Amino acid sequence: MTSFEEAETEETVTCLHMTFYHPRQEDKMMFRCLNFCKREQVRADEMAKFGRDSNVCHYNFMDTRVSRIQFSLQFYRKLNSSEFCFEIKNMSKKTKLLVDQTELGYLNKIDLPWKCIICFGDYQILAEIQEGESVDYFETYLHLAEVPILQERCLPSLQPVPENGISSSLFPSQGKSPIEIDENES
Repeated sequence: MTSFEEAETEETVTCLHMTFYHPRQEDKMMFRCLNFCKREQVRADEMAKFGRDSNVCHYNFMDTRVSRIQFSLQFYRKLNSSEFCFEIKNMSKKTKLLVDQTELGYLNKIDLPWKCIICFGDYQILAEIQEGESVDYFETYLHLAEVPILQERCLPSLQPVPENGISSSLFPSQGKSPIEIDENES
């Protein structure tokens, strides 16, 4: 056997990609203590804490409006499954945490969806989980957004366009309900 054949199988690592945005980042620099565009390993048995207190939190926000510990993430494996997940817990007594459309009060926790937006105050964080196999650790990969993550709030609601290409919203429906017709009928 060659050394290549004897080498241990390389396992993939679960990676949590997080993209941060705050409207005052340019002048307040509240993310200046975060390591952007660099993967960092976190032991599986450690809790990833985000907040203002650098003695407790590994991910620090330089903002007095952020709680000492704003929220935490716990890496775990589902019971009777090989699937790895993250649990997010709001650690702030003063600020509610919004995970997509779910509002978390103090000490409330939920499973982190594989792709979601986390909000508190003016902070917006896009979290995306890239699945892996390692049971010993996971990685975080932080990014900084130049534009608001929640830009879709400003977009007009998109209505589906029927196959004929004419949107019914352009013409009053005059109380008519849609009628299903078989394409073979005339």
